[in-house]
Amino acid sequence: MSDTEQTTRTSGEATIGVIGLAVMGSNLARNLASREGNTVAVFNRTTAKTDALVEEHPEAGFVAAETIDDFVASLATPRTAIIMVQAGAGTDAVIEQLAERFEEGDIIVDGGNADFHDTIRREEELRERGLHFVGCGISGGEEGALNGPSLMPGGSKEAWEALAPALRSIAAVAQDEPCVTHVGSDGAGHFVKMVHNGIEYADMQLIAESYDLLRRIGGHDPASLADVYAEWNGGDLESYLIEITAEVLRQDDAETGGPLVDVILDRAGSKGTGVWTVQNALGLGVPATAIGEAVFARALSCSAEHRDAVRSTFSDRPDVPTAPDGFEDDVRAALYASKVVAYAQGFDLIRAGAEEHGWDIDLGAIARIWRGGCIIRARFLDRIAEAYDDDPSLVTLLAHPYFAEAVRDGEAAWRRVVALAVTAGVPAPAFGSALASYDALASERLPAALIQAQRDFFGAHTYRRTDRDGVFHTLWSGDRSEVAAD
Repeated sequence: MSDTEQTTRTSGEATIGVIGLAVMGSNLARNLASREGNTVAVFNRTTAKTDALVEEHPEAGFVAAETIDDFVASLATPRTAIIMVQAGAGTDAVIEQLAERFEEGDIIVDGGNADFHDTIRREEELRERGLHFVGCGISGGEEGALNGPSLMPGGSKEAWEALAPALRSIAAVAQDEPCVTHVGSDGAGHFVKMVHNGIEYADMQLIAESYDLLRRIGGHDPASLADVYAEWNGGDLESYLIEITAEVLRQDDAETGGPLVDVILDRAGSKGTGVWTVQNALGLGVPATAIGEAVFARALSCSAEHRDAVRSTFSDRPDVPTAPDGFEDDVRAALYASKVVAYAQGFDLIRAGAEEHGWDIDLGAIARIWRGGCIIRARFLDRIAEAYDDDPSLVTLLAHPYFAEAVRDGEAAWRRVVALAVTAGVPAPAFGSALASYDALASERLPAALIQAQRDFFGAHTYRRTDRDGVFHTLWSGDRSEVAAD
């Protein structure tokens, strides 16, 4: 190490630092370094990764550190460090290393996919030590981290004011607006990122089901389907996921010469955020059914033993009918209507989480920052933002005139597609769940009345009546008279 390098490492000239230099961390550091006004310190537990990043990107002007002490010393005060390490114990360990060395008013940012409950805990603990802690959701994958992600920071307003210039400088831009906003206090940022990922699960599952229907019933091959999705991407369904679907279906396998999608094992894993979304939806009483079906569909796809057993037992499957005229258009309409329901459920969950945890979350602002950089960026996020701008207290997106009309317009096609899928034995759980959710919400009366009567029969759980106030119980084991229970 030269004398110049030693001086640089301890001079406190870096305006921001990044710890954890795997692909996401390295790309985020490069993004920060490419923006005017940012000087970026970098540190990784394995020094070789730091050295490789600095050597490969001399234009970035990174301030490299070999130890955590060097890293902290290289940061100008008040210090800001972004942690990009594996969620869980590893994150806690790095936070503690920094907290032991940072001073009052310094900022620690966790840019990983952390459980928002951990973020709430960490923010409280560090606040008591005089430090700011920000859980920041980052969406867009490796490309987004490098070229402009969607950013969802939580934490205190003071931390946001300090971080805003740097975060705005690296965020994706949509319609001249940076795709970043202060989501809310403590764990709000990571909660919203979790829901974003849950919506992503649903969106991907719905697209996959549309592909399966068009291929198995519609008779399309992957190449022709690539053209279908490319065409759809020019209309209401325009989105990053539809765009890359067309690209994936065009890709041939170098070894076999056939479509790449045909040689990829049909088992889809997950990294936990989808599961967290469903768990928290259950806890908050939000029926995020489309997201739930997407998570369960991935789990089922990985259940190889069960699939083999059932497939060998039930080899006589329904005949697949010839696709009726207009089937392709029907699937497109069903996909759009199902996506509306899935996104509505996601935004319902964000509202419920905000109410539960005391976060002041602007749902229109969340829709706007998802228009660029993130995986679920889509044309109709503009419509979602407009809906919440029109009525910030909107109960659900399905009640807004634009989305209500979109569902009405697609309803007949949606029903035809789900019915045909059931008849043909082609699984479409997310399509069907989204339709069932819509039907349940639109029903005048639900069979939950019978469930309440059953619960009262076996457990004296009581019930309410439609015709008068109060809580009641029927003496099922007695004379079956009704008594007030409140």
